[in-house]
Amino acid sequence: MRIANEVLMYFRAAKKSAQDISMNEPIDTDKDGNALTLMDVMSTEDNIVDNLDCKVKSEQLKRYIAQVLTPRERLIIELRYGLNNDHPLTQREVAARLKISRSYVSRIEKKALQLLKRQFDKPRR
Repeated sequence: MRIANEVLMYFRAAKKSAQDISMNEPIDTDKDGNALTLMDVMSTEDNIVDNLDCKVKSEQLKRYIAQVLTPRERLIIELRYGLNNDHPLTQREVAARLKISRSYVSRIEKKALQLLKRQFDKPRR
């Protein structure tokens, strides 16, 4: 009777753990035939969340640039950071293009970045 109880308990314990899965256990294969684990899938989802967060912040930044900055500040930020699918320019290149001094570009850029940072730091309602 005691042995039958032990065997029964063993099978019950095995049945419970049969549904457990390891994070490193292969669950599928990728297009190259490499093992794909649950950990791989979960880390991919983290990247999706990070990418989504970056996209949301990029959209916010575009709105803030349009709403908060003056046309001149907006132009300098766009030129300096290569917004609108352009190459980023140095302060010297921006200064030459706008026919102003490099130090003036630097001051305008610094002020614009501070305005944008303040906008991001504002508490959301």
